[in-house]
Amino acid sequence: MSGGGGGVPLKAGVLIADDHAMVRRGLRHVIDAAPDLHVVAEAGDGIEAVELGLREDIDLAILDVAMPRRTGLAAARELSARRPGLKILMLSMHDVDQYFFEALNAGAAGYVLKSAADRDLLEACRAALRGEPFLYPPAVRTIIREHLEAGDTDGEVLTPREREVVKLVAEAYTTDQIAELLVISPRTVERHRENILNKLGMRDRVELTRYAVRRGLVEP
Repeated sequence: MSGGGGGVPLKAGVLIADDHAMVRRGLRHVIDAAPDLHVVAEAGDGIEAVELGLREDIDLAILDVAMPRRTGLAAARELSARRPGLKILMLSMHDVDQYFFEALNAGAAGYVLKSAADRDLLEACRAALRGEPFLYPPAVRTIIREHLEAGDTDGEVLTPREREVVKLVAEAYTTDQIAELLVISPRTVERHRENILNKLGMRDRVELTRYAVRRGLVEP
């Protein structure tokens, strides 16, 4: 299916992975009507999607975010790791910013809403095959909004006091020193630290330090 020289294939082989047969049928109808795309495989869950996505005749994998046995996001991460040249699109019925950014982090080129698949799917497929990201309109608005807010998304997650604690932890202050500087008890410092790690999904001071550097709370 793939063309030579590493460019966009003349007729790209597409894998559709969704646990609903009717959804797959609808997507196949849209894709097979295009002269440059052809569905060559279908999967009903995330494990099957990974197995089929490793085939050489698959140029593009379209993965539903929520599938049995393994999520589409987990499947995307594994396929990205095992077959870096494979192009991936995520598919979801949910217009949720978190899913969109998780999809990009998992190695997907974009995110298509099922409700807009008949309008956006072909454009998204072609963008992915060209190596370009596909941003559906609400995602564009989200990115613009975050840019206008200076990209500091931790403002919505951490309280001002928690950001103070992150900064001091990253600067290698001890719990007792932080307690003294902020005029709070060491136990309160520990509680703040635990809340921060939980909120950010982090495990230790090293990760917190990287976070603080990224957010401009401390100098690298």
